[in-house]
Amino acid sequence: QVQLVESGGGLVQAGGSLRLSCLGSGGLFISISNMAWYRQAPGKQRELVASLYGNGWTNYADSVQGRFAISRDNAKNTLYLQMNNLKPEDTAVYYCARIWKNQPDYFGQGTQVTVSS
Repeated sequence: QVQLVESGGGLVQAGGSLRLSCLGSGGLFISISNMAWYRQAPGKQRELVASLYGNGWTNYADSVQGRFAISRDNAKNTLYLQMNNLKPEDTAVYYCARIWKNQPDYFGQGTQVTVSS
């Protein structure tokens, strides 16, 4: 079955960087799929952070525009989220997801990102 496995989270100081990875398997081909990163902070709703469509088009939340970059490695069937100039408000569990008919239908288990001030 389809699986998405995130990695790369951790604890970083404000202003630092992290790169999250999401490995797809089970018949999910990231190269031709619409993919996204979401995050959920304690007590808050899940929010869409960045999207990468099969045609290469990208979209970002205003709060991360210019700091985060979504990309993929087709050979590795892996989705990435490069996060630079991290802020304490970026602290959350980050999930990758496949987007199908404009809705996420598969999520990974998530990876924790904690940014200290």
